[in-house]
Amino acid sequence: MLYLYDTTLRDGAQGQSVTFSLQDKEQVIQRLDEVGMHFIEAGNPASNPKDAELYERMRTQPLKNAKLVAFGSTRRVGAEAHADAGLNVLANVGCQHVAIFGKSWDFHVREVLHTTLQENLNMIADSVRFLCQAGKTVFFDAEHFFDGYAANPRYAMETLQAASDAGAQFLVLCDTNGGTLPEDIRNTVRAAAERFPGKIGIHCHNDSGVATAGSLTAVRMGATMVQGTALWGGAEVIHTSINGMGERCGNTDLCTVIPNLVLKMGIDCFPNLPLLTSLSKFVSSVANLSHDPRLPFVGQSAFTHKAGMHIDGVLKNPHTFEHISPDAVGNSRSFVISDLAGRNSLMGRIHSVDPTVEKDSPIVEHIFNKLKQMEFEGYQFEDADDSFTLMVRKQLGQYRSFYEVLDFQVFCQRPEDITCTVATIKVRVGNQVEITAAEGDGPVNALDCALRRVLTIFYPQLKRLKLVDFKVRVVDSDGGTASRVRVYIRSTDGEHTFGTVGVSTSILQAAWTALVDSIDAMLLCNPS
Repeated sequence: MLYLYDTTLRDGAQGQSVTFSLQDKEQVIQRLDEVGMHFIEAGNPASNPKDAELYERMRTQPLKNAKLVAFGSTRRVGAEAHADAGLNVLANVGCQHVAIFGKSWDFHVREVLHTTLQENLNMIADSVRFLCQAGKTVFFDAEHFFDGYAANPRYAMETLQAASDAGAQFLVLCDTNGGTLPEDIRNTVRAAAERFPGKIGIHCHNDSGVATAGSLTAVRMGATMVQGTALWGGAEVIHTSINGMGERCGNTDLCTVIPNLVLKMGIDCFPNLPLLTSLSKFVSSVANLSHDPRLPFVGQSAFTHKAGMHIDGVLKNPHTFEHISPDAVGNSRSFVISDLAGRNSLMGRIHSVDPTVEKDSPIVEHIFNKLKQMEFEGYQFEDADDSFTLMVRKQLGQYRSFYEVLDFQVFCQRPEDITCTVATIKVRVGNQVEITAAEGDGPVNALDCALRRVLTIFYPQLKRLKLVDFKVRVVDSDGGTASRVRVYIRSTDGEHTFGTVGVSTSILQAAWTALVDSIDAMLLCNPS
C-alpha cells in the first residue's frame, strides 16, 4: 500500500512568502480530504497557537478520506517524556496520528543538541513510547537521515531501530538539506527497507532540484510513505506539498509526484487525478501566490504549444508532442499565437472556440487579417490567451456582452504630498443602470476597484477574481512619453487563470482594455 502524506500546511508554510490563516488551513484540509489524500500534516500545535486552535476545531469536523496528523519533536535533552510540554500537547491533541522528528545524524547530535549519541537514542525511544502509550499512532521523521547515513550508517540505523522498537508505525527518511542525489537515495532506502520492510517513508527537499526524482526512486526501493506532498514499493509513505511549497527551495511537489506514480508507474494511489490541476490552483490562490505556469502537469504552460511544427503535429495527433493527455490531470491544451506560429496555430485556436469552422472559410482569412492588424498596432498574445479568445469569439459572432460601460472618469489630486485617486464608472446591465466610485492606489487600481464594485451588484462571482500580475511594456520608444504601451494583466478566480492584454498610447486606456477582457473572460467561464 502506498500512502500519500501532504505537509503543505506545515512544511509548505515554512516557504518564503507563504502564509496560511486559520481559515485558510481549514479550507485546504477540506479540499485535500475531498480529493482523497491519505494523511494531512496541518501544523505544530505545541509551538504555534494558531495550529493548536486548528486541531481543536478539527475535533468537530470529521474527515471523509484523510487522517489528520499533528507534528512535533522528541523530548528535550535530559527531560522526562511525561514531563515534556511539547509531547503532552501531542498526547492530548485532537487527532489520532502524530509525527515527531528526531536527529539521525551524529554531527547534529553533538553540534546542535550538545548531547551524547546514546541520549539521543533515549530521546527518540522515550518520546515514541510515551505517545504510543497515550494511544497515538506515531510516525518518526528521521531528520537529516541521508547525511547521517553517509557519515555514520550504523548510528543512523540505530535511530530508526530505537523508534521502531518503541512502536513507531512508519520511519520517514528525511533529506532535510535537499542535497542527496537519486542514486544515493536508492542505495540508502534499499538498506533501510531491507531492515524495516513495510515501514519506510520518504521526505525530500528540493535544494538540488531532484526531490521528485529522489522520491520516485525511494518508491522503487521500498518506501511506502512519501512526504512533502506522498509513495510505493519501497517507501510506504511519501511526504510532499502542493506545488512543492516548503523551506528554502521547497519540498517534493505532490502535483508532480502523483501523476508520475499513477500514469507512469501504474500505482493506483489517487482516485481523483482529473482534479489535480484545480487543486494546485486552489492552494496557490489560498496562499496568495501566483500560480506558476511552468509547473509540470498542472501549469498553464504544461500543454501549451508555440512552434508551428509542434502545433501542426499536435493537431494531427496530440501524442506527437504531449507525453500524456492534459485531460488526465484536469489541465487543457492551448496554442500560442506568436511570430513562430502560422495558420495551423490560428486554426487550433479557432477550433477551441468553434470546431465546425473550415480551414478555407472566409471567416478564417478575416480573423487572420484582424490578427495581423492588431500585431501591427503592438498587440502580442503569447501571454494573453484570453484576450485572443475573446477577439476570435467577437469575429465569429459568438461573443456575449455581459454589460455596457456608459462612462468612466478618473480623478487624481495631491493634497499634502499624498496622491489620492478616485474613479467613477457608469454601467448598464440589461435595463438597469448603476453608477459607483472607488478609491485606489493610482488610476489603474482605482478604475479596477470601481469596475469590480459596480459589476458585483449583478455578478457576485466577480468577488473571487484577483489580479495577480500587472506588466507594462513600451511597444516603440521613438515617441518618448507618448509611445504606445502594452499592458499585460494576469488574474485568477482560484480555479482558472486569465491572461489579457491592452495596447494604447495611454497607459490607462491600455490597462482598461486588459481589465475589461479579464472580467469578460471570467464571466464566460462563470456565467452565474
